[in-house]
Amino acid sequence: ESKIVFVPQEFRGFDHLAMMQGLRPDLPALKHIFALGGTGDTSFEQNFTGRAWEEEMDMQAIFAERKMGPNDVNELLYTSGTTGQPKGVMHTANTQFANVKPYAERLDLSGARDVVLMSSPLAHQTGFLYGILMPLMLGTKVVYQDVWDPAGAARLIEEEKVTFTMASTPFLADLTDTPAVREHDISSLRIFLCAGAPIPRVLAERASKELDIIVLSGWGMTENGAVTTTEPNDPPEKVFQTDGKPLPGIEVRIVDPQGNLAPNGEEGLLQARGISAFVGYLKKPELHGTDDQGWFDTGDYARMDDDGYIRITGRAKDIIIRGGENVPVVEVEELLYRHPAVIDAAVVAMPDPRLGERGCAFVTLTDGSSLTLEDMVAYLRDNKIARNYLPERLEVIDEMPRTASGKIQKFKLRDMARDFTV
Repeated sequence: ESKIVFVPQEFRGFDHLAMMQGLRPDLPALKHIFALGGTGDTSFEQNFTGRAWEEEMDMQAIFAERKMGPNDVNELLYTSGTTGQPKGVMHTANTQFANVKPYAERLDLSGARDVVLMSSPLAHQTGFLYGILMPLMLGTKVVYQDVWDPAGAARLIEEEKVTFTMASTPFLADLTDTPAVREHDISSLRIFLCAGAPIPRVLAERASKELDIIVLSGWGMTENGAVTTTEPNDPPEKVFQTDGKPLPGIEVRIVDPQGNLAPNGEEGLLQARGISAFVGYLKKPELHGTDDQGWFDTGDYARMDDDGYIRITGRAKDIIIRGGENVPVVEVEELLYRHPAVIDAAVVAMPDPRLGERGCAFVTLTDGSSLTLEDMVAYLRDNKIARNYLPERLEVIDEMPRTASGKIQKFKLRDMARDFTV
């Protein structure tokens, strides 16, 4: 129902203006399309950069008529599609800044000292909240990278004296493993907060040492923004073995299938509530998933330690139930990431007529490496993994299917595994 759409004329070889013009007959509410870098009537520059809007004679009247309140929906972002059909998540200024403010305070970010690098897409919550709203709130410089390139990121860090960035696991891995990064002085970089996907502990430890930076972990959702993070002064065991503790204003709890609180250390469903929670899904109120006490089912399984730090153990939709027993998917993946030949790893369920489900491991390998099912099983057994947790099929693929923000799309891997047999 949008009335105005802004697109780049062309990005990465794709003509976005032509795409929108082709869709226009199916969008009766759409009145205007403007293209950045376009020409003629559709040109963003020609229509909007002639003079500042503050100079318009009727600016005050226009602003008064259209001024939004703090509880009006001002953001619509779609979930990333890692488990299936994306949903439109609605946020307000109140829910956004209730997250951004304590986030910046926990990380000790300030406008006077820090420079932010944002390489994540601005159409995702990471890019929007921490690449647009947080720098605006702090009054700090922010540097954008259109297309992720680790050497290019290192150059920007050196040139702009970047001190902070936040991105998902593949970004940290690339920055750590790309030789060209060493050609640049990135000593200004103070913090890399890694979130959006489980962080292999071996990667976090290696990045912290080799790049001489503070690597922090965090967990969040489009629906809530960042929910948990570690802190700059946390000991290594918290940073490398947990996904942090809740930000101020947010509560989390772990419950069993009956909704009872799970004891510390035991796996259960992670629920969250707080003032940064979204206000609903666009045109899908029945999917809101929040009970009358404000608890939102995140769809993630987790454990909580005695200090209130959580560790994500898997998505509810990712769980493998083998012969009636849940397989700790994230723990298996964590071990696979430690294998010297493995770059990426994901374990998903494949159907089995006797046990219900078995595990199938998908991996990508370093150049020139090989890995067989027998090799993988022997490696996992050497690392003391229980026999019933072992994946019983191995698929070596060229690359993982990913969202634009770098998350592995496991639903696509499950689709591939649906026809597999042991």
